[in-house]
This record gives sequence, structure tokens and C-alpha cells, in this order.
Amino acid sequence: MITKRIIPCLDVKDGRVVKGVNFKGLREVDSPVSLAEYYSGAGADELVFYDITASAEGRRLFTDILTETAKKVFIPLTVGGGINTVGDFDRVLKCGADKVSVNSGAIRDPSLIGAAAKLYGDQCVVLSVDIKRVDGVFTVFAKGGRENTGMEAIEWIKRCVGSGAGEVVVNSIDTDGVKKGFDTELLQKVCGAVSVPVIASGGAGGYDDFITLFREVPTVDAGLAASVFHFGEVDIKALKQKMKENGIKVRI
Repeated sequence: MITKRIIPCLDVKDGRVVKGVNFKGLREVDSPVSLAEYYSGAGADELVFYDITASAEGRRLFTDILTETAKKVFIPLTVGGGINTVGDFDRVLKCGADKVSVNSGAIRDPSLIGAAAKLYGDQCVVLSVDIKRVDGVFTVFAKGGRENTGMEAIEWIKRCVGSGAGEVVVNSIDTDGVKKGFDTELLQKVCGAVSVPVIASGGAGGYDDFITLFREVPTVDAGLAASVFHFGEVDIKALKQKMKENGIKVRI
């Protein structure tokens, strides 16, 4: 059995970490640099840094804050937000990222995934997908959950993995920030459709939600969360101990 990963997420807006509900009502949390340093030493397996308004505002990701954050992190760092070209991949990797997450940029130009994978390897390219149920259909949203693309999510994910995406982050807009558990129905469908690692995002409200995730979707590779970690509702080391006690393989 592959070791399950626990990944805190830093949603960054105007240089500060923020968190909302269903991608709305953002409130400030802390400095990404100080939080990254904390999580790097608190038992996190990886860290995700999203510049959440870069795509919607049509600008590049803030590299100065990213560079400072990367200096404090000694675990794998995935970075996303405003990634639209291979040049953006290069710029972010040079700032200290280990992997690059692409979402709206791939929707605008699906060839970006294949081009980046060819240059940097599949393991470097992370597909992030914001998904919401629309009339019972899992649908892809762009620009931080603001824009309905009309695309069916599972087919989009399969297409991108076929092009070279080496990992998929599944962001459920329906469960994001609600703290009532991960979207296991959606995650089961994604895990059944692709063979690359799948990261669950959106819905963690406490320790039991992670246990339920790994029990109900045993093929999911990682659980990603933000507010429960940021506000001290879930301690990563305590979470991993609970996972171990429940027979879930984890790095302590």
C-alpha cells in the first residue's frame, strides 16, 4: 500500500493567505512565508501554494512572495495560479517550486500540458480541476470557480492525463470550505478513470473526514486542506497518528 499524503494548501491573495466557503467570502489568515515554514516542520508531506486571483485578474503569479516561501520549505512544493505558458512553468520552477499546477491555463490551451510534460517531465505537471455539479453532471469551472466551462469533468481529466499530467488535484466546489467531508462520490469516479496520483481537496472539517476519505476511496493518494490546518482545528501529527491507528499507511 502506498503511503497516504497530508497536504496543507496556502491560498494566496494580495500576498496573504486567505480562506473562504465555496470559493467565496475570503478572509485573511496569515503570511504565506510564516505558514510555509510552520507546515514544513509540522509533519506535512507536501505543500501547495496557489495565487488564487492571478488567472481571474489576468496577471502572472507573484514570484517575490513565492521565492521567499520556497526558501522556508523543505518538503515538496506545488505552485499554481496564472500558469498559462511553458515560460510560466520555467519561471515558477526557478523560484523554488518542485511541481507546477495548471488549471485555467490548460482550459484555454490544452496543448500546454503536453508541452510542459515534454520539457520538465510528467511528474512536474499537476492538473488542478475545480468541479461542481450542474444539473447532476460533474462540470469543470475556470478562473477560481467563477466561470462554467460546460466541460464534463471526468473526460477532461482523462484527456489531460493522457497528454502528460502526472498528478490530479480534484477541487470540489460543492464541498469547499463547508467542512462536512470530502466529495467521495466525485473522487471515486476520478480515481477509477486515471492511474496517476489523485489528491482530494475541499470539505475537510475534522480528523474523521480524512479517515473516511482514505477508507471510502482507498485509491486516492492524498488529502489536501486549508482552514482546518490554518485555524488549528486539525493537528497534522495527531491526524497521522489517528490514520495509523485506523490502519492507513502514513509517514509519521
